[in-house]
Amino acid sequence: MRKKLALLGSTGSIGTQALEVVDRHPDLYEPYVLTANHRADLLISQARKYKPQSVVIVDEAKYQQVREALRDTDVQVFAGKEALSQVAQNSEVDVVLVALVGFAGLEPTLSAIEAGKTIALANKETLVVAGELVTRLARERRVAILPVDSEHSAIFQSLVGERMDEIEEIVLTSSGGPFRMFSKEELEQVSVEQAMRHPRWEMGAKITIDSATMMNKGFEVIEAKWLFGVGQERIRVVVHPESVVHSAVVFRDGAVKAQLGVPDMRIPIQYALSYPQRLSSDFPRLDWYRMQPLTFEKPDTERFPCLSLAYEALRRGGTAPCVMNAANEVANLAFREGIRSEATKPFPGGRVWDGDRQTRGTKCPFTRIAGIIEKTMDTVPLRLSPTLKDYIECDREARLVAEELTRRQGDGH
Repeated sequence: MRKKLALLGSTGSIGTQALEVVDRHPDLYEPYVLTANHRADLLISQARKYKPQSVVIVDEAKYQQVREALRDTDVQVFAGKEALSQVAQNSEVDVVLVALVGFAGLEPTLSAIEAGKTIALANKETLVVAGELVTRLARERRVAILPVDSEHSAIFQSLVGERMDEIEEIVLTSSGGPFRMFSKEELEQVSVEQAMRHPRWEMGAKITIDSATMMNKGFEVIEAKWLFGVGQERIRVVVHPESVVHSAVVFRDGAVKAQLGVPDMRIPIQYALSYPQRLSSDFPRLDWYRMQPLTFEKPDTERFPCLSLAYEALRRGGTAPCVMNAANEVANLAFREGIRSEATKPFPGGRVWDGDRQTRGTKCPFTRIAGIIEKTMDTVPLRLSPTLKDYIECDREARLVAEELTRRQGDGH
């Protein structure tokens, strides 16, 4: 029988690539639930193609549009955030792929775990915000959380057949993003257009900016702690611009196991859906004879302080990562909304980039993102041993603080 999938976030980057995997193995997978935040047109198109049992459009203003477009089908149409948690518990669903963006992924993931569903997790923030709560509930319900991130999938694959108590160190690799070679002065001037040009991966807007600030890698450090039970002192980040080694594990005897491959998210998505089996694919392969030399560097946390903030949030514990995440979501969005390029000018050395001037009224320059996060972390009171209610309240409070900081900054204060 085919596995019935609930794809939470089917219209995003991960969701659409998951459907490509389904297209290659229609005998194995059935998209049973599809959801979208705002992209009603694409959700309608997906529903007509795959004929799921139900769809959810989170934006309630677009409910009538989706309902009318699917009136001549048997697809049930729901709307609103609460519907995400409800469809995640559908009794027919086998696997819930959580590809939602941000804090919005937490409650549907918890609901799916409560219902005993296997989780294919592509939403970093779920474990960043409430890793202790999520992993404890998964243990109680005997639910598998299978990582979809390329880095955590690489670690997961490297650990198959190994004992967890034999891990010496986890090595998370990072491409370094589009600004790896930029000076502090150059970083002061970067625009959204530049930040959106990731050198290796095609991703959604938020995660692409998080990759540029290296906050994304900080999130992955926190994820690794909860997924693999390793303390932060044993999680190392290494900048690897070629993005061939997706991550590695060092064992206590000195052996290192790593997973290599081309930068293609369909590979870890397919592995999460098919585990413990591997399925054939026509995805691109590494060309061993044409592969460029592999390089590894230490991350520069002075130019990219968001990575250090993630380690600090882990050190503080409790709701600190939740506050960090909320502030980052606010600052990330403010940067995306506020900085647009106006000119093209070469830097010394011949590198050309777009946007050496910024428009008036910038909400949050690239280099201020970390400062907003740090100030928010220092302002919102820490709560230890938090409940879900605590996480929700801290998320709300942190957003208010971060929004005020970005507003004041936009006013020139």
